[in-house]
Amino acid sequence: MRPGAWGPALAGACLLGLSGPASSGERSPRERATFAGGCFWSMEEPFDKVPGVISTTTGFAGGHVAKPKYEQVAAGGTGHAEVVQVVFDPGKVSYERLLAVFWRNVDPLDAGGQFCDRGSPYRTAIFYENEAQHEAAQASRERIEKSSGLREEIVTEIVPLRAFYPAEAEHQDYYIRNVRAYWSYRTGCGRDRRLQQIWGPDPVAVED
Repeated sequence: MRPGAWGPALAGACLLGLSGPASSGERSPRERATFAGGCFWSMEEPFDKVPGVISTTTGFAGGHVAKPKYEQVAAGGTGHAEVVQVVFDPGKVSYERLLAVFWRNVDPLDAGGQFCDRGSPYRTAIFYENEAQHEAAQASRERIEKSSGLREEIVTEIVPLRAFYPAEAEHQDYYIRNVRAYWSYRTGCGRDRRLQQIWGPDPVAVED
């Protein structure tokens, strides 16, 4: 979100830490997926609704500054994107399912930001943690390119996750704690109108 665009109550972001990956060869009962889809306030809700998702955390990834503050990221000088990190149980929900939810909640054709939020902090990206995620992300992008009927090039990045920094506490679960302010922002930003234009009348509903 642009600082001040929706008033001081809306000018903020989220920051969380990155735990190490599982060290054993067995599949961990908890895995992580990290996505950039514009305003991170709007990216928690669709993943929170998915059975098998344990938690969502807003934060920053993809930049060159350690432990950035929201104001730094929003100003565009850190290289970071606003992201949501999803912790999930792979026995209950697949990474591929989360990829489907991601695509249906972003405009993958916009290289300049998302909806009313402009600039590189609001770019779309999939940050993968291992080769399996990398391959799954690439395959999901190829499927959309072939089957979605999109007439423009998909510009969403698929890049390795180097570090994840949680956003400040006031940006965690913002859509739950500030319902009226959040929906005022979301409606005014035109997010749902654009998602319907791209994906159809129910962009949040994703088939397995």
